[in-house]
Amino acid sequence: MDLFPLWNSLRIAALSSVIVFFTGIFAAYYVAKLPRALKGIIDVILTLPLVLPPTVVGYFLLIAFGARRPLGAFLAQFDIRFAMTWYGGVLAALVIAFPLMYRTARGAFESFDETLAYSGKTLGLSNSYIFWRIRMPVCRQGILAGLVLAFARALGEFGATVMLIGYTPGRTATISTTVYHLWRVADERGAFTWVMINLAISAAVLLAVNMLERRNKRAVIR
Repeated sequence: MDLFPLWNSLRIAALSSVIVFFTGIFAAYYVAKLPRALKGIIDVILTLPLVLPPTVVGYFLLIAFGARRPLGAFLAQFDIRFAMTWYGGVLAALVIAFPLMYRTARGAFESFDETLAYSGKTLGLSNSYIFWRIRMPVCRQGILAGLVLAFARALGEFGATVMLIGYTPGRTATISTTVYHLWRVADERGAFTWVMINLAISAAVLLAVNMLERRNKRAVIR
């Protein structure tokens, strides 16, 4: 059994989740501070990939990063090609998973009691210290939930991924694209095996998060 789809899916999901974690938190933190009208416009733009069909998102990515497009041709001069490459899958997963991290983190930041930050400033604490040592620990439940959702979404991403990087065994194949390919060639046993692998990974991630949440609640009670 070729395990490349498993390895490829895990590295795509992991890398995209790391990027989404920082970009999502950054966007959520600063968008939450914007005026209501401007916040609404930016919020729509950043959340669009969540409501658009993944194939449509993949189509736009192809338009932007295709080898014959201006941006894609420019990046190709530096040997950077997102179309039909495994790291193109990171880009696709990142765009699809970003709204989940952004929306969840923004909700957590908006529910944060700002008096805690004001108290920290009166004590002479820097903004970075307040953010990482006060705001983030208080909002960690929402941020952790967003990260897990983003990872799970990236792991199971299909539409944008297959549009941008296709399916090439040993190069761009992921669990989702492998399931689709095996189903098309009537290999139901192989497709079912990969479905169960994906299900097991997703369940393990969710169980780990539940255990962390229970530990955090017990620590707060103590």
